[in-house]
Amino acid sequence: MKKIIIILALLSLPVFVAKVNAVGDINQGTTAGEASKVGAAGGQFLKIGVGARANAMGGAFSSMANDLSSIHWNPAGLASMKSMNADFSYSQWFAGFSHNFGALAMPISEDFTFAAHVTSFTSGDIPITTMFRPDGTGSNYQVNDIALGVSLSGYLTTEFAFGFTAKYVQNAFSSLSSTGVAFDIGTMYDFGYYGIKLGFSIHNLGTQQAYDGQDLRTTKKLYDAMQSTPLDATYLAYPYNLPIIFRAGISGDVLKSGENHLRLAADFNTLTDVPEQFAVGAEYVWNEFLAFRAGYVMGHDQLGFSGGVGLKYFGGGFGGQVDYAITPTVNLGLLNRLSVSMNFGS
Repeated sequence: MKKIIIILALLSLPVFVAKVNAVGDINQGTTAGEASKVGAAGGQFLKIGVGARANAMGGAFSSMANDLSSIHWNPAGLASMKSMNADFSYSQWFAGFSHNFGALAMPISEDFTFAAHVTSFTSGDIPITTMFRPDGTGSNYQVNDIALGVSLSGYLTTEFAFGFTAKYVQNAFSSLSSTGVAFDIGTMYDFGYYGIKLGFSIHNLGTQQAYDGQDLRTTKKLYDAMQSTPLDATYLAYPYNLPIIFRAGISGDVLKSGENHLRLAADFNTLTDVPEQFAVGAEYVWNEFLAFRAGYVMGHDQLGFSGGVGLKYFGGGFGGQVDYAITPTVNLGLLNRLSVSMNFGS
């Protein structure tokens, strides 16, 4: 009875935290509603989906997460990893940006798994322009956002898993940067019937950030008309919050017979700076070797359909998996993602 109470409490924890945040943020709102809060949150790279497999399914992955991309979608999914795993994912973003993810997981006991990860979002050289030199000054700057984190996930019972991530987040461009700490919490419950799972998670709970750096520093007179020595001054940057994301998902087996395995999944996402989104996805796996995936996102102004394939190999105590996803956008062209993962153990 005691374990049941603990499970129910932990399952509702992400929902409770989301409601607490709604009360604490009542003047700003926890959801964009009519898109009134678009652009109000910083650290937008934290919203970019990780992993070709999950993105091929439209991001409907919070209840299916069982690989290292779980760190992004629902850290509770790491609990299912019972051997050392490594993963690297690359996303070709629009306008020359790239989004990269690397992670390593290691079980520390029969029921608990530890993981470390790094996520980066970088640009190439961007020309610096001014009002007086719109064609460029001859100098360039770059965008370099990064998140470094550690996660711990485990099973309270054979059906219930929970996970926790702590991460250091830095946003930087030109000579300016902002830093902060954020936390993710996730839970997952396996009903044990037809592969039905429920997943709940909340992401990017943390401190406010504000930019600082050389470009905000200047030297000027207090009054231009005064015959006085110029003073050192610093422009104050307005602080911002990271985009808080709440995910709730369900998945289950539609077909599981012989060499054929078909799973369907659905996720509901609510965010602090854009309207709510709903995602559905499907994954068909043949002979535990070849996978076909498809998904659709509703409520997003650029994303819609997505798809992808995957190949998996295991033998001699070593396993490998390669996944590819492609996502057409409304105005920004095709997004391509490639993930390579390795499993060092049975």
